[in-house]
Amino acid sequence: MRDLSKYSCVRFASLLLLLILSGCGAKGDQWIKNVNVGEALGTTYSIIYLSNRELDYGAELDSIFNDVNRSMSTYIPSSDISKINRGDTTVVVDQMFRDVFELSDKIYRASGGYFDPTVGVLVNAWGFGPGKELEMNGKRVDSLLDYVGFNKVSITPDNKIIKADPNIYFDFNAIAKGYAVDRLAVLLDQRGISNYLIEVGGELVAKGENKIKGKKWMVAIDDPQMEGERTSKRTVFMKDIAMASSGNYRKTRIDPETGAKYVHTIDPLTGYTKNSNILAVTMVAKDCATADAYATAFMAMDLEKSMGIINGHPELEAYIIYLDPDDQVVEYMTEGFKRMVSF
Repeated sequence: MRDLSKYSCVRFASLLLLLILSGCGAKGDQWIKNVNVGEALGTTYSIIYLSNRELDYGAELDSIFNDVNRSMSTYIPSSDISKINRGDTTVVVDQMFRDVFELSDKIYRASGGYFDPTVGVLVNAWGFGPGKELEMNGKRVDSLLDYVGFNKVSITPDNKIIKADPNIYFDFNAIAKGYAVDRLAVLLDQRGISNYLIEVGGELVAKGENKIKGKKWMVAIDDPQMEGERTSKRTVFMKDIAMASSGNYRKTRIDPETGAKYVHTIDPLTGYTKNSNILAVTMVAKDCATADAYATAFMAMDLEKSMGIINGHPELEAYIIYLDPDDQVVEYMTEGFKRMVSF
């Protein structure tokens, strides 16, 4: 069953951050590497946590994935978000939904509307979601934009969703995966685990260090220009931070009649798919949901606007790969991100 996988800003397998696990076997007597791997939220996951004994939190980790799906998967008809999207006004959402809703509202405002989970109606219409694909033209786009805008929705104190129009369609897939990673981290924190690396479809949270190797956790960032085989563009160290990425280079749709290529980033302000010089965005923040959302927003935003927001938010670090006017690949890094880079 498909679940939280597709979204307008390359949420599935785009710019996947690869775990560098070579040499990560248990060396020494104190630390044991516990690993849970599998599939969830429409992608794969790898969770490494170190302790002084063998542990297996697989069942509890799976429970978190299931709870996130029941709350926010647009691919599960019985989920809360699917019921709300069908117009059910009686749904009482859980705390996870409320957390994501409130953070979405915050980043919607901070990004000037470029991060907008009500873009779901356009995601479906352009053929990137679970809903019906439509033949798109200027008139159709304009009409669908009437149902887009996070300022048109609200949540009540008793956890019910209010929509200005019943046709408004939520799609939290650009933030829910990052939020799920954060919930997994909370679980490990509650179990007293001080050193772990969580990766779900390229979104990560790292805490402590790889004590077996005696160094910070290390991950690689894909080269967005490589199609087919994966090649890393940069390798970075992570400690007590979250990271998420987004890119245009692997998620496209070809019109079978015209052959036109559509990228799967949708600009929620114009309603059109976005062709831009931004190849990929990697964001670092204290929590993965925030990094996830901003990575999405900056894919739809011009570079200058993104840099303006980054400069106004010192809690964010960024790595943006883009093409200059001569089609040459250029890398932009904040100072904090530069300090994370291994090569």
